[in-house]
Amino acid sequence: MRSDSRLSRMLHALIHMDRLQGAATSELLAGMLNTNPVVVRRTMAGLRDQGLVRSEKGHGGGWVLARPLDGISLLDIYRALGEPHLFAIGLSADNPDCLVEQAVNQSLGDALAEARSALLTRLGQVTLGDLARQFDAKLRACQAHLPPHLGDG
Repeated sequence: MRSDSRLSRMLHALIHMDRLQGAATSELLAGMLNTNPVVVRRTMAGLRDQGLVRSEKGHGGGWVLARPLDGISLLDIYRALGEPHLFAIGLSADNPDCLVEQAVNQSLGDALAEARSALLTRLGQVTLGDLARQFDAKLRACQAHLPPHLGDG
């Protein structure tokens, strides 16, 4: 099963959008994400429907954040993306009358439900602002190691 990277890619794009002077076009975001602008528009429409971004029309238009970074949790974005599958592990339905399969499915189902709950709780605790501050700290640390003439500009 191919992994679904939409959540991490949108987190990346939204933090970049916060740093831009003005709106981000679908073309600009598509270039950042190495995808098609149509995919960006479709994805951003889901985020717009949840009140996370808005579109601005006309010259200089594009996508902008509708809330501050600290007002957007990772869970908000996950939900706006349609709550994609969190795990590749699934239950078997080959022999529903098999008692072994039933026992396995019960145990795995309970474990998966517990893991899903823990992950969703964590996603609700982390904001885009938290991620942006982590980025800023990493950037400052990198700049501190540059020779003085390279860290100026």
